[in-house]
Amino acid sequence: MPTLAFAIAPARSGAVTRTAYAVACTVTGAVFVAVLAQVSVQLPFTPVPITGQTLGVLLVGAAYGPALGAATLGLYLLWGVAGLPVFAPNPDGSHETGLAVLSLAGATGGYLWGFVLSAWVVGRLARRGWDRSLRGAAAAMLLGEGAIYAVGLPWLHQALPGLVGGPVSVGETLRAGLYPFVVGDAIKLLLAAGALPIVWRLLERSSGEGAR
Repeated sequence: MPTLAFAIAPARSGAVTRTAYAVACTVTGAVFVAVLAQVSVQLPFTPVPITGQTLGVLLVGAAYGPALGAATLGLYLLWGVAGLPVFAPNPDGSHETGLAVLSLAGATGGYLWGFVLSAWVVGRLARRGWDRSLRGAAAAMLLGEGAIYAVGLPWLHQALPGLVGGPVSVGETLRAGLYPFVVGDAIKLLLAAGALPIVWRLLERSSGEGAR
């Protein structure tokens, strides 16, 4: 099944047009995630901030599909490595940039790499039509968020000792990297899962009216 971005793609099917459209989608999606990253709340007990990034990741993955979604998040990470202020800001308003952010020593590096995996997972499920119903979209988004934590939590666990100056337990890692984000992630999941079926219905309705 086509994903949302390709369902509304230009009617012309030339190779140049398709490539230009894919590039435009990639840049637009990366900018979208970067803007949502600036919606950030830094908690005093964890180096991992609450941000709007996850919402962007889920929507990009669902709308773009696995390959283009993962490529879009890859471009987003590349911008941060290149020095652009696209990641969530520090409490003083500055931005971490460079390859060190994505290194094993970076507390949030696993979450950032997890974004790429999440976009691929959600995009893969969207290709199977999961994003066309509320239940399917919610399940896809839940698995997408799970992919982020599957990479982010082990990464954070090995990075925390260097930040706090001593060993940390699994419970401490969960308190720093999972528990504070459950409610916010649930809200973002519901927003993304609720929006996609509505957009599909509007698209199908407009297509039906245009065929009359």
